[in-house]
Amino acid sequence: MQRPEAWPRPHPGEGAAAAQAGGPAPPARAGEPSGLRLQEPSLYTIKAVFILDNDGRRLLAKYYDDTFPSMKEQMVFEKNVFNKTSRTESEIAFFGGMTIVYKNSIDLFLYVVGSSYENELMLMSVLTCLFESLNHMLRKNVEKRWLLENMDGAFLVLDEIVDGGVILESDPQQVIQKVNFRVDDGGLTEQSVAQVLQSAKEQIKWSLLK
Repeated sequence: MQRPEAWPRPHPGEGAAAAQAGGPAPPARAGEPSGLRLQEPSLYTIKAVFILDNDGRRLLAKYYDDTFPSMKEQMVFEKNVFNKTSRTESEIAFFGGMTIVYKNSIDLFLYVVGSSYENELMLMSVLTCLFESLNHMLRKNVEKRWLLENMDGAFLVLDEIVDGGVILESDPQQVIQKVNFRVDDGGLTEQSVAQVLQSAKEQIKWSLLK
């Protein structure tokens, strides 16, 4: 299946590579100290997406870099984020050098995580697309019970929105069409089912150890 073009943002390090190859370095801004440059924008926008229940327990999660390499570190991060955000009216939080946008729906909390310099509107577009896609798939019942019963579809939705940290799609109608096409074209593969089951097993294991 052909992927839509990702957001046209250069990969980090392209500026440095150009300088090593003899290309001109970007000019310093007025008043900017010598040697200081703004963080290069990255094609890899999303660090993590996760959904927690109203007790802060993980239901679905995907991490796209090695900021939190182990399951234990991820669960601790998610719990800390939940404690910081679950009782506030805001939709944006800054925590641990990261920008986090989030949304509450009945007994669910949906989170999208980016770096501290990431565009908040870009992160919010991913969050909105995720929520609206789930809202359509779950027939406007975006809550824990229905999410758990449709976890395979939820993973497919997320994979159509973000792949490896790159934003692929921000239109929920396009996401739903592609998910329906993938299911109609051959259903869930054994590999995708196995991934869902393994993720569920790991999440249950860490919930029991907490």
